[in-house]
Amino acid sequence: MNKQVEQAFSPEVIKLQIDQILPLRKIEPSLKKTKKYRQISTSIAEVGVIEHIGVHAQPNMPGKFMLLDGHLRLEVLKDMGTKELFCLVSKDDEAFTYNHKVNRLSPIQEHFMILKAIEKGVSDGRIAKALNVDVAKIRRQRNLLKYIDQEVVELLKDKQISPAAIRILKKMKPLRQIEVTELMIAAHNFTVPYAKALLAATPHDQLLEKEKEKKMDGLTPDERAKMEIESAALARDIKMVKDNYGKDTLNLVLACGFISRILENARVVRYLSKIYPDILSEFQKIIEATSLAKQSG
Repeated sequence: MNKQVEQAFSPEVIKLQIDQILPLRKIEPSLKKTKKYRQISTSIAEVGVIEHIGVHAQPNMPGKFMLLDGHLRLEVLKDMGTKELFCLVSKDDEAFTYNHKVNRLSPIQEHFMILKAIEKGVSDGRIAKALNVDVAKIRRQRNLLKYIDQEVVELLKDKQISPAAIRILKKMKPLRQIEVTELMIAAHNFTVPYAKALLAATPHDQLLEKEKEKKMDGLTPDERAKMEIESAALARDIKMVKDNYGKDTLNLVLACGFISRILENARVVRYLSKIYPDILSEFQKIIEATSLAKQSG
């Protein structure tokens, strides 16, 4: 039987007066000098509010709404003299967990968003102005996925990988791009230094021709060869872990259940405490660790 999932937000946005919204924190003057604040201000001035502010109605204060998400956007609108705005209303008071329910735009999603805007006739200059960035950055972002394998795009489309790390992938052949991407996902590490380390460990025959001629700074041929071997071994180990993960997890659950049942028997516990105290201690640590994992999950 399928369980119906209840919506966390009202399906329609509502128009509120700015003085109906109660911020949870004060925006300090110093924050208004930051790059992020200037970007939001420029974007709203150029194209308006794209992502609606999230609020929650206050039952003990009729007509008032607590601000869950969008403190900077609200402050920018106040500075612009805006009196009313459209808001997304949450059904629950989730001020401390709201951001866990928000999917931030990944660089690849941003790339597709820029391409879509360009297809609709929006110029590079206007996009740059709306995002308060240099036009050259928009042009780099527009060509971000050029020479990137389509399977890599699918693997990274919702990952927070930096554009600089994606550009490092372009120095490799498609099959190596996929292999490196899988290593980054397995390690949950999408940083530029890690991408550079994987590039350094890439065999010459898996690099693009122009990259084969470049010398890796600080690496001797022997060190590079060693990194290639270790990288290949790491890839095999990760594949083995992925292949055996389901079976190993099942065996672990069964083993923990069996140990738990053993320790429920007082006679067995007394026997182990007298004859095998070390084993009993380890069993108790396993059960304790399992209980903590369940609580945190």
